[in-house]
Amino acid sequence: MSQPLPHTRKTALIIGSGFGGLSLGIRLQSLGFDTTILEKQDGPGGRASQKRTPDGYVFDMGPTVITVPHFIEELFALERDGGRLDQPDYPAHVLTGERVREGESGGPRTREYVRLVPILPFYRISFDDGTFFDYDGDPDSTRRQIRALAPGDLAGYERFHQDAKAIFERGFLDLGYTHFGDMATMLRTVPDLLRLDAVRTLFSFTSRYFQSPKLRQVFSFETLLVGGNPLSVPAIYAMIHFVEKTWGIHYVMGGTGELVRAFVRKFGELGGRIEYGAEVEEILVTDGRGRPVRSPFGRRTARGVRLRDGEERHADLVVSNADWANTYLKLVPRQARRVNSDLRVKAARQSMSLLVIYFGFRDDGHPLNLRHHNIILGPRYEELLREIFGQKVLGQDFSQYLHVPTLTDPSLAPPGHHAAYTLIPVPHQGSGLNWEVEGPRLVERVLAFLEERGYIPDLRARLTYLDSITPDHFEGTLDSYLGNAFGPEPTLVQSAYFRPHNRSEDVRNLYLVGAGVQPGAGTPSVMMSAKMTARLIAQDFGLHPAVRDGAEGEGGEG
Repeated sequence: MSQPLPHTRKTALIIGSGFGGLSLGIRLQSLGFDTTILEKQDGPGGRASQKRTPDGYVFDMGPTVITVPHFIEELFALERDGGRLDQPDYPAHVLTGERVREGESGGPRTREYVRLVPILPFYRISFDDGTFFDYDGDPDSTRRQIRALAPGDLAGYERFHQDAKAIFERGFLDLGYTHFGDMATMLRTVPDLLRLDAVRTLFSFTSRYFQSPKLRQVFSFETLLVGGNPLSVPAIYAMIHFVEKTWGIHYVMGGTGELVRAFVRKFGELGGRIEYGAEVEEILVTDGRGRPVRSPFGRRTARGVRLRDGEERHADLVVSNADWANTYLKLVPRQARRVNSDLRVKAARQSMSLLVIYFGFRDDGHPLNLRHHNIILGPRYEELLREIFGQKVLGQDFSQYLHVPTLTDPSLAPPGHHAAYTLIPVPHQGSGLNWEVEGPRLVERVLAFLEERGYIPDLRARLTYLDSITPDHFEGTLDSYLGNAFGPEPTLVQSAYFRPHNRSEDVRNLYLVGAGVQPGAGTPSVMMSAKMTARLIAQDFGLHPAVRDGAEGEGGEG
C-alpha cells in the first residue's frame, strides 16, 4: 500500500513534457509530490507533439502506433495522493480477456479522456514486387497469407509463434518492469535468455524459422519503429510481435496529440503544473556541504535547475525526460560525473535518425489502396540496414512507414482531403550529410516514388500541403545527441543493465525517464519507464518499503 509523505510535501521538477515526463508527472502527483514539468517548447509532447495548419490539417509529429491500452488506463485511473505502485502490472482480466477487434478499446477511465479505437490490419507490409502482407495478429489470417506467399514456411511460423510467445512471457510479462540497476540482477536473467535463444540477433532468429526473404522481413521490421536495427537488436525484441498480437494496435481519435493533451489534463487535475518556454540550462548539483560540486568524488546531490534566463528553481528531486546523452553532456556539470563521463556517453551507439514528410492532398474520389499503417519496403533489406546503421550513407533506395490516419479519422484534414506522413529511416548526424541539400532531394524522390508506383496516383498534382523534418530537427529543436530519433540504439550491449539507468549513478536525487533509459523506446516502453522510475523514487523517499517483484535489483546507485 502507498503511504502519504510525512510532514511537508516533497517537490519534484521534470525536464520535458514528452510521454515519459507526463506519465511520470501523473505518477508523482498521485504519490503526493508537488510536481512541475518544465518544457522549453511552447506546447507539450516533445517528440509526440502535434502540428496544426491554418487550412485545417492536423499532423502527429512523432508516435502514431498505440499499443497496450491498459497502460493508458492505469494512468487515467490514478488519484491524487492515492498512487499505488504495488498493484499487478498485468491484471488477470488483461491477460485473459480477448483483444478488442472492432469498436472502441481502452478502459472506462480512458474513455473519459480520449476515444481509442482498434486498427485492423495492424500494418499493410508492401514489397518491392507489388505483393503485400496484411498483418493483423490473427493466426488464421496469418497462416492463410503465409500459405499464399510461401507455403513451405507454414511449419516455421508455428515454431516462431511458440518461441516468440515464450520470449514475450519471460521478457515482457515477467521482466518488463525490472530495473536492471546492478549486474547481479542481469546475471540472474542470463540463463533464461540463453535458453530462449533471445541473445542472437533478431534477423538471425527470424531466419531460423522462415526461408522466404519476405517473411523474414515481416517478422523483423517492427524494431525499426523503436530505433533498432533488425540485424543487431537481440532476439528478445521478438516480443514486440506478441505485444501487438496480444493487445492490438490502436489509434486515438484526433491523433496521438489528443492523448498528450489528455495526459496534460490528468496531470493538472492531480495538481501538477507545466511551464512552457522554460528551457533548462543546468541541473544544479551540490556537495555534502551544499556548495556547488567541484569533484566527481564524494556526495553529489541534485538540488534543482537553472533556466536559460538565469532563474534557479529548487526541488527535492529532478527528473530528466530530455535526451539521455545531452542530459549528461549539457545539463549535468562535468565535475559531477564519474560514471556518465563525456567519454562513456559519446561512446554509446545512438539510434538512426529520420526524414519525416508531412503532406496533405486532395481526395480524387477513388479509394486509396492503402491502410492506416503501411510499411513500404524497398528492393534491399539487409544491405539498406547496413548502409543506414553501419556505413551511415544514403542509398539509392529507401524503405518507409506511410501513415494515412484520415482513412480512420477524416477530421484531421479539410473536407475532401487526406492528411498523411511518411517516415524514412536515415543515418544520424554522425554521417556528416548536409540535410539542407539532401533533405529536399530525398523528399522529391519519396513523393515521386509514391506517385509513380501507384500508392497515391498523381500525388504531386494533388498536394495542398507539404513540410518535412530531417536529423537537423532532431538535433536542434529536440536537442537530441547526433540527431538520434530514439535514444541509444537497442543492441545487446545497450539493453537491460547495459542500457542507461533510470536512477543516476552519479548524482543523488537525479532520475531519468523516457526512450533513452530502461526499458527502451516506443510508447508502451516509455510508459513502463515512467512506472519504473516512480518505483525507484518511491523507494528512495521511503514511500514503498517493498514494491513487488519489479523492484528487484533497484538498489545501490546514487
